[in-house]
Order: sequence, then structure tokens, then C-alpha cells
Amino acid sequence: MSRRLVNLTLDTLVDLPHPCRECVVWELEPREAADPCAADPALEKEAWVSQTLLEWGGCGKLAYVDDVPAGYVIYAPPSYLPRAGSFPTAPASPDAALLANAHVAPGYAGRGLGRMLVQAAAHDLARRGVRALEAFGHTGRTGAPDQTGAPDRCVAPAELFVAVGFKTVRPHPRYPRLRLELRSARAWRAEVEHALEQLLDAVPVAGAAGSGVPASAGAGRGERRP
Repeated sequence: MSRRLVNLTLDTLVDLPHPCRECVVWELEPREAADPCAADPALEKEAWVSQTLLEWGGCGKLAYVDDVPAGYVIYAPPSYLPRAGSFPTAPASPDAALLANAHVAPGYAGRGLGRMLVQAAAHDLARRGVRALEAFGHTGRTGAPDQTGAPDRCVAPAELFVAVGFKTVRPHPRYPRLRLELRSARAWRAEVEHALEQLLDAVPVAGAAGSGVPASAGAGRGERRP
């Protein structure tokens, strides 16, 4: 099995899974995202990716297994992700980028792809001088009032972030905020390469795809400047 990571661009955007490809939960103001009369969400998504790439730089990674899209992450400064301000543990730290979306397809869960994607994002951000990566995680608890307006499927599980090295910086029964301090780009490159070697050693060259439960979060557009 061959595996590769690529940057999120307007060309690779089409490989995001449904409904993430058309979801604008994170990148629009909550009121706009909930408006059924709003512009085409797919076009809004393209506009967000285009503007973010132009103004800030790389904002996502996709993983392919045998040329099949298997997972992705999307990240940007909090100012590009208006939904972030609605979480009870907001705001995100001003020195951090925010990881809004994290998803691994069910058939590829449990193979280390989530860790590899987050590490690739961390390496990219460390290389660009960003000090930390933060995320709002979902604990799975549904009893607490939800003031975010974001579907739970659009917020990645907190346990995913903990598993890849994040630490909770602001606890909450439903939506804790977690943080990953970024080390040097060289250290992240070494960890990514090591994770990839372990992944390739652990999975047979021929065989059926595994099964698992997706770790997912949403996607969208925004016309926000940092």
C-alpha cells in the first residue's frame, strides 16, 4: 500500500469527503452558516481556501492510501475561523493556530493516519514560526447545553487530540480547549518520518482495508483576516 500526504489546495479540495466538502460550520459566522438562503456552500468553501492560502499560507493536509483520500486536517489562525469564538472555552490563544477539522475515513481508522496528519500540520506550522496548535475537542457528553451551534460531527473528539500529544489548557465537560506546543521543524520531521515507517511496517502490502470509527470535524469558508 502506498501512502502520501499533500497540501490542501483548490485542486485537492475536491477530495474532501461529503459532507465536509460542502460544510461551512467553522469558516462562516454562526448566523451565516445557519442561513439556508446563503450562497452555495461549496463555493464558499473554495473562497475560504483561496483567501487563506493567499493571505496566510498552507491551511490543511490530506492523506491518501493507494491514491484514495483517507483523511485530512484543516488549520488556520482563529480569526479565519469565526465559529471558534462561540465555544465556551474560547478564545484560542493569540500565539496559536487552530486545528478546526480532523477526519480519518472509517476504513482507515486505527492505522496512525490521524497522528501522521496532525504531526504534518505541526511540522508545517513550526517551520513557519507558529508557537502552538490548539483545538476545541468534543468529549462525547451531550447533557451540557450547546451554545456553539456546531454539530458534534464538526468537532473532533478530544481523545484524538490527547492521543497525539495535546494537553488540556481549559477544561470543560463538553468542549475542552487543548494545546500542542510546537518544537523545531526538524524534530517534527523526525517524528513524522518515524510514524510513517511504523505505519508501513505494521500494514501488509496486500490486504483488505481495516475498519474503524471516524474522527471527524467540519469544514467551510471565511473571509477573515488575521
